[in-house]
Amino acid sequence: MVGMESIRTWSDDGLAWIEVNRPEKLNALNRETLELLRESIEQGSADPATRVVLLTGAGDRAFCAGADIAEMDAQDREGIRTLMDLGKAVAHALEESPRPTIAVVNGYALGGGCELALACDLIFAAETAQFGLPEVDLAVVTGWGGSQRVERRVGYGRARALLFSGERIPAAQALAWGLCEWVVPLAALREEARACARRLAGKDPAALAAAKLALRRAELPLAEGLRAETDLFVELFDRPERRSAMAGFRRR
Repeated sequence: MVGMESIRTWSDDGLAWIEVNRPEKLNALNRETLELLRESIEQGSADPATRVVLLTGAGDRAFCAGADIAEMDAQDREGIRTLMDLGKAVAHALEESPRPTIAVVNGYALGGGCELALACDLIFAAETAQFGLPEVDLAVVTGWGGSQRVERRVGYGRARALLFSGERIPAAQALAWGLCEWVVPLAALREEARACARRLAGKDPAALAAAKLALRRAELPLAEGLRAETDLFVELFDRPERRSAMAGFRRR
């Protein structure tokens, strides 16, 4: 395990784990932590040995309670824009990673913490987890992409309910709304997420990267998205991995 002050990372048989390590602050994200987090995500994603990236928080109370309010409150207009751009860059690194990214939500995922979870491909939540976008109660709005990504996950009506109310919802409700994919007991959370990651790690990495890219192209007009999907299929087709996989399927 490598400790980088407020971020800890370790490799687990092709899985790159990244842990926000500020449990005394409910894993809130200050500028230093955001910089280290972006660096860790980019390094993990670029490592050829990495098949899946998993993001979690230290302790059992919080995945991430959002941006560090004390630091944020001290910013002027220029400083706050820089801080928002940095948070968006971290979310972008998760979303644009060629590896599947999994949020392992062990407690509060609020504000920026919820926004980072939304930037991951898949979300595992403990039964005790809570999700929320409470920025309206601070007289601001989401700044790290939450308003855009939450609508894509839960639909316009539920996104409005979350953004307008600022209220937290429990893991069971998040699952019912489609905000997360799995809810499991806290004691089993990391092992369940690891088991899922191991299954993904056994897939062809180029095909998974292409699947991520194809899904992002769904935001294009339909004709463009369909063309992009076909282009990706053709690029993957002429590879020995494809021939081997199809030959194995035919032998079943």
